[in-house]
Amino acid sequence: MADGANPSAITIEPVSGAAGRKAFIAAGKVPYKDDPHFVAPLEFEVDARLNPAANPGLKGADVQLFIAKKNGEVAGRISAFVNPLYVAHYNEKTGHFGFLDAIDDADVFAALIKAAEDWMRARGMTKIAGPFSFSVNEECGLLIDGFDAPPYVMMPHGRPWYQRHVEAQGYSKAMDMFALRYIPRRQFIPEKRMKFIERALKSPKVSIRNIDFARFNEEIATLVDIYRDAWSDNWGFVPMTEEQIAHMAKELRPIIEKYNIIFCEYDGEPVAFGLVLPNVMEAIRDFDGKLLPFNWAKLLWRLKVKKLSQARMPLMGVRKKLHGKPVGAAFAYKIIEMVNSANMDNGVTESELSWILENNPDMLNMLTDMGGEIYKTYRIYERGL
Repeated sequence: MADGANPSAITIEPVSGAAGRKAFIAAGKVPYKDDPHFVAPLEFEVDARLNPAANPGLKGADVQLFIAKKNGEVAGRISAFVNPLYVAHYNEKTGHFGFLDAIDDADVFAALIKAAEDWMRARGMTKIAGPFSFSVNEECGLLIDGFDAPPYVMMPHGRPWYQRHVEAQGYSKAMDMFALRYIPRRQFIPEKRMKFIERALKSPKVSIRNIDFARFNEEIATLVDIYRDAWSDNWGFVPMTEEQIAHMAKELRPIIEKYNIIFCEYDGEPVAFGLVLPNVMEAIRDFDGKLLPFNWAKLLWRLKVKKLSQARMPLMGVRKKLHGKPVGAAFAYKIIEMVNSANMDNGVTESELSWILENNPDMLNMLTDMGGEIYKTYRIYERGL
């Protein structure tokens, strides 16, 4: 630890282009050299997320990547990002920081955060929040509890000292988010609750189905439409553009099976959905972020032949007009029941339900009543500029 380190030994370098992205990705591994739970994400995927030419979420946005060096050695990184969709949706001048990883050094954290703050002030921002890498629709939150388990797909990892160093820079909690561990088992819903579900869904207007791969892009657009409606009042929500929806469909198609997406319809209208992802991080744990030259074949075999033992449920939504109604609650339970059965039928022995906002007690209570256990906490921070 170097809380008393000489700040003059620390330099901050803005980076860009292919070489800059490569250095930025490498910097993200530095704090995890002695962490047995760290799983390096696939470098080509992270590069695509950082590249404005490849990530439609960066279209029209302003973004800068920074790398910190201490005595000439790479010590950390951070991104600074102004999302025009967020600014327009909330009508506030808030910039976001993300991809924050650094060694246990107070001065390194201070220098990285100052670089992001100064960059945002120069662009007229009056508030900073994060981590968002790059938005609430992607990886977000700083892990503050639950360091003893590897991250699931599209969830960040972290080190215990991150929280201390960020809060030392004057940042306070904006929102906590929870990840729940769930061990699949048969008949996990109490009998009385199952009778309620069956009564609520016995109407001939109700139908439940899996995704139709023949209309894959259209189905994903339907999923996002329900998501927009169901989540629009949630904290931090940012609507997705049509380009982002198409990009999401392209990324999901290679990794999911028919049973991974469920739609519920009422009177012919899709009104609820559930999405499950195989935990790709389980499959790539020994790749060190590299897919070439041979890891691509290992990944394909592990995903499609061997199958994975872990899955994550990142999204579920019910249209707002059904909130508070028996059929809406029954759809949510039925989706989880179907997901659980499909997971067990396909060899899944452990799953993660994430993330759930701390201000959503109804969902938290439902999931914990069914056997979910909060095992990780992520925090979004904010500060005025």
